[in-house]
Amino acid sequence: METAKEVLDHLLSLSNKDKKKQAEYFGVKSNNILGITVPELRAKAKEIKTNHPLALKLWETNYHEARMLSTMIADPKKITLEEIDIWVKDFDSWDIVDGACYNLFRYSPHAEEIIQKYVSYEEEYIRRTPFALIAGLAVGIKNKKDEDFLKYFPIIEQYAFDERNFVWKAVNWALRQIGKRSLYLHPQALALSEKLSLSDNPTHRKIGKDAFRELSDPKTIARIKK
Repeated sequence: METAKEVLDHLLSLSNKDKKKQAEYFGVKSNNILGITVPELRAKAKEIKTNHPLALKLWETNYHEARMLSTMIADPKKITLEEIDIWVKDFDSWDIVDGACYNLFRYSPHAEEIIQKYVSYEEEYIRRTPFALIAGLAVGIKNKKDEDFLKYFPIIEQYAFDERNFVWKAVNWALRQIGKRSLYLHPQALALSEKLSLSDNPTHRKIGKDAFRELSDPKTIARIKK
């Protein structure tokens, strides 16, 4: 079993300046970026398998890719609310937010608490977290009842005013993914999209028009499962 130092040494050996520049081009603004692709990290995660203590130690290294790897090997059944709070408050890039939500948080029994707790935080990446998580739940948690997603519509509407790039895009993402989850949720997501598109608020309109465009597309509707 590798130590955190051994894993970090391996990651450092994969560091690539061109890939680092590419990551920065796509808006990754985190400190200590090494320039390692997600497929490379997934290959390492597959080798390590689930190792929660190692995930916590790698997170503490403060290297961007080490933290992304942490989200892949942490145990969603073991991560505590205290550990989640530390990680969320460390978020400094949109891809770490999305990686944590998709790789880890959506499988955690604390998912609902994460959404309810952090949506009111003002910091951009923290506020992105609940909406990225809602999108992840809509896409990946098939055994979650469609009715459970109804409570997210008021949250989406409430925070659709936030014009910051990494927030409004996540709000839009959550709305679209809920709408594409089922034919039960689709008309309700479409109705909220239309409502937002007719608002006087420019961010409302931007979110609403984009979501309405996708959700009203016949090709999108045809792909939605009954």
